[in-house]
Amino acid sequence: MKGTIRKQTFIAIASMVLLVAGCSSKTKPTDQNFMAGLNAYYANHNECLFPSALRFPYEVSPGPNAKQDKQRMDALMNAGLMKRTEDRTIHVDVYALTPAGERAAGRFCYGHRQVTSIESFTPPVKAANGLLESQVAYRYNMMDVPVWVKTDEMQKAFPEMAKALAGDSMGESKMANAGVGWQVPN
Repeated sequence: MKGTIRKQTFIAIASMVLLVAGCSSKTKPTDQNFMAGLNAYYANHNECLFPSALRFPYEVSPGPNAKQDKQRMDALMNAGLMKRTEDRTIHVDVYALTPAGERAAGRFCYGHRQVTSIESFTPPVKAANGLLESQVAYRYNMMDVPVWVKTDEMQKAFPEMAKALAGDSMGESKMANAGVGWQVPN
């Protein structure tokens, strides 16, 4: 009799565990699963001032984009990441990296997103590639932000960065599921 009760108790507990595990599947379109996938992606993908690394020495010469380019380079210089020399013979400002600028590299990354909430998502649909896909809108804060980006001059020179650092920003991303959980497709 005791063996039968133990067996029934074990079966009941095992059934509950399987039921709970099935309800918390990583493949279901839930706020928690989307947040986990987005945060896993952004933990390895920093936000940067430039899409590709600048080559140094970097020259700013007179022209249509010179004012904005000089404002940006001067903001980086005043943040301690560059030094400037003037070549008066050809009217060019030449910027070179300081040791602090070398650590920031040529893209000047300023942290990564930490998703704080999911605002909405579209119902998952099977895409041409066979994956389930959903468009997800979310709120985020920036994490691991270096000190050099927090100056007023940097925020004025790089308004997109300033917007991202303002806190509680909005973002949107496509998410895909191949049966192992929701991820940002490459």
